[in-house]
Amino acid sequence: MTQIARRTRIALLAAPESSASVLYGLYDVLLSVGAVYPDMTVGAPGDGLLDVFIVAATAAPFRCFGNVLVEPSAAVDDADDIDVAVVCDMYTPITQAPTGKFAVETAWLRRLHARGAVIATVCTGSVLLAESGLLDGRSCASHWAYGALFQQAYPRVRFRPEKVLELAHEGDGLITGGGVTAWQDLALYLISRYCGPTHAAETAKVYLIDRHEEGQLPYAAMTRVVRGDDAAVARAMDWIDTRYAVANPVSAMATEAGLLPRTFARRFIAATGRRPIDYVHGLRVEAARRSLEAGAAAVDDVGYEVGYEDPTFFRRLFRRATGMTPAAYRRKYSVITGVVTPA
Repeated sequence: MTQIARRTRIALLAAPESSASVLYGLYDVLLSVGAVYPDMTVGAPGDGLLDVFIVAATAAPFRCFGNVLVEPSAAVDDADDIDVAVVCDMYTPITQAPTGKFAVETAWLRRLHARGAVIATVCTGSVLLAESGLLDGRSCASHWAYGALFQQAYPRVRFRPEKVLELAHEGDGLITGGGVTAWQDLALYLISRYCGPTHAAETAKVYLIDRHEEGQLPYAAMTRVVRGDDAAVARAMDWIDTRYAVANPVSAMATEAGLLPRTFARRFIAATGRRPIDYVHGLRVEAARRSLEAGAAAVDDVGYEVGYEDPTFFRRLFRRATGMTPAAYRRKYSVITGVVTPA
């Protein structure tokens, strides 16, 4: 008698903080591998190749973000025979680590990893994985907005804001994904790994899924969280927010704060986690993004308007911040916004 090969078992870890788009997007796509492509091309569904199911801290039904019903197949403590555990996004504020909040889930992840299972994450699922300690000494991807939180709460984790998928620790059984729609990149990766690249390509064709080849930086926006209660620094930040194009901006900010430049720089770093000049560059690049998204005319004019007289320096800085040249960035967002860009 021919023995039927065991299907790869993939558990999707969810919680009330999860989004339905990630959870059910992964569920639908992974569950259909091997079945939907022949149905779409020859009219006869094939056999599903992956065993996909949802788990949570308990097996009790709950509602996730958007009041969408989730009915787990099992509690995590009853789901140990697993090849891959995918931690779906678990929303937490960008200023607050979920310390102790997911104790049951993080203990389960540590057990699975010790047994050789692959642990993968999407978006803020990486925050939960950091809580487990499994990312200590390693790099990870997560939503770009959580860089400061990782720096403060998980200093032993190297945050990679540019990554959509961080595969550097694949050999250790750890894969982390960036923002919400990184679930699509993760799904294609898992399909290719466990079912073969042909099935990954066929699934991409059915669902019109594409990889985020350009990374996360073209989508990132500047976060402006201030730590502590330094009124002088907050005053300077409020002042520069609308005057970022001023000459010698750091000196001007120190004057507005009523502090000597060295004292101001020290207090600014303590309050924000970044140097004053880096903050100004961030404001300027953010303003340049908005102008380019709106279909602004010449790239050099955009750079000058936000405070850069040297167009070469502006282009280099913009590419470092966004992963794209200003012209490429404008073309990308003209497709999204429908704004006609100049030739």
